[in-house]
Amino acid sequence: MGVILLMPAQNTCTDGGLSDQYPYKSTHRTGENTMKRTLIVLTILCGCSTEANHIGNPLLLPFSAVSTGISNATYNQRRGQVEVYVKSNHTAIMADITNGGGDHIAQAMDIASIPTEDRPARLIQLRSDQALYQTSPEALITALMVYS
Repeated sequence: MGVILLMPAQNTCTDGGLSDQYPYKSTHRTGENTMKRTLIVLTILCGCSTEANHIGNPLLLPFSAVSTGISNATYNQRRGQVEVYVKSNHTAIMADITNGGGDHIAQAMDIASIPTEDRPARLIQLRSDQALYQTSPEALITALMVYS
């Protein structure tokens, strides 16, 4: 792929006399950029690895961006639901934590998508920091989202 520039010929070409027949010469260079292009393509393709790296496959970056956007939207929606529920039922949730379980904390954990098998351990953790959660519903929301 070359670019042809139309410039007046100055008889500096070594083209076997063709420049005398045509008043313009080509600046197309056949082999000069081949090595540069090859190195650029190889450098880009080296990033296409199945090995662990922080960027991932560069060919999949557009799909990763869309996936991340969807994931973030889903998380933000779930966090909003947890926030509304916890702030609306904070007193009852704190009573459930004190008692080691109950309907309100179970519902909060359902909304936060905390796995059922993890809930007994999470209740123990919530109980150990009960003083913090009593004064800060936001801390309780954050804890529930971290556990999910």
